[in-house]
Amino acid sequence: MPRGMITGTAITITMAEAASLARLMTWLSPAFPVGSFAYSHGLERAIHDGLIRDRQSLREWLEALLGQGSAWNDAVLLAETWRQTRAGEDIAEVAELAEAMSGSRERHMETMLQGGAFVDAMAAWSGEPPAGGEGPIAYPVAVGSAAARHGIALADALTAYLHAFASNLVQACVRLIPLGQRDGVATLAALEPVILRTAQRAAGSTLNDLGACTIRADILSMNHETQYSRVFRS
Repeated sequence: MPRGMITGTAITITMAEAASLARLMTWLSPAFPVGSFAYSHGLERAIHDGLIRDRQSLREWLEALLGQGSAWNDAVLLAETWRQTRAGEDIAEVAELAEAMSGSRERHMETMLQGGAFVDAMAAWSGEPPAGGEGPIAYPVAVGSAAARHGIALADALTAYLHAFASNLVQACVRLIPLGQRDGVATLAALEPVILRTAQRAAGSTLNDLGACTIRADILSMNHETQYSRVFRS
């Protein structure tokens, strides 16, 4: 067997591919110190207002965010950052655009603080910030740049990012609705085709494809800023 290869009955994986997969799993796991567990992305307000009550309403809400909302825009920005980084181009403009597209003060805090924490944690691998330079950077831009610099395929990075987005919000709702763990897992299973389709679309997207129509989610994120009693930061 050649060095640097892991073989199985049906596939052969190079050590480089295995390392990329392991890094991607680490970077987008709940254990990676970006603080994603502290954010509900406005869902806490939606639950407070009775708009999300059960597994079905949660699934429909997340489908909209993934296909036509903030998660879609994140995927487009991640993909553009990945391509520009691979081409050796400056990502400052896409980073500025990503920050400007935050729909509310809390959404801005969510993406910028998570992006900054991601950059800090990435020092364990490279010791360097993403190609956009030092300072705050939006979360999808930070992930897209890191994925490109570490040889992670765009489709894999997009799928993992979108899955982590959905998984984090499902776990928030497990605590808030409350939703049972089985219903949480069932929600993720139902969202799998949506995640894969969105990742495929985003892989072929350009910045001209940016845009969202989940206005209620954006408004609820703004309302959450003044909610009297809350568990999450957004």
